[in-house]
Amino acid sequence: MKKELTVYPAIFTKYDDEYYVIEFIDLKGCLTEAENIQEAFYMAQDAMGLYLDDLVDFPEPTLDISQIDLKENQFVSFVSIDMDEYRRKFNHKAIKKTLSIPMWLNTLSEKNHINFSQVLQEALKSKLGID
Repeated sequence: MKKELTVYPAIFTKYDDEYYVIEFIDLKGCLTEAENIQEAFYMAQDAMGLYLDDLVDFPEPTLDISQIDLKENQFVSFVSIDMDEYRRKFNHKAIKKTLSIPMWLNTLSEKNHINFSQVLQEALKSKLGID
């Protein structure tokens, strides 16, 4: 399965050599903070994943960052995340789906104590090439 990265620019603001605040230009209200630069990138990725997790259509990212007006204590960096991987790791909420199968197959499956949800999950993972 091909990995696709989702990428957005973020403004990193450093305050008093003590901490960073990270805000995404295209993800209104998506911000986080961190104590050092390594943690800042980790927290930015996590905040972006959390923000995008419930969305089907993602906002268009700003790619031309040359026009962004920055203060002396700010810089812009692109932050990326594999949303498929993020959702596999953190989003295990089950949802109910309705499906139709022939009656004879339902009867035979129930007689053999087949777990329909488990079989469907296994089939979907196989079809999508997910381990």
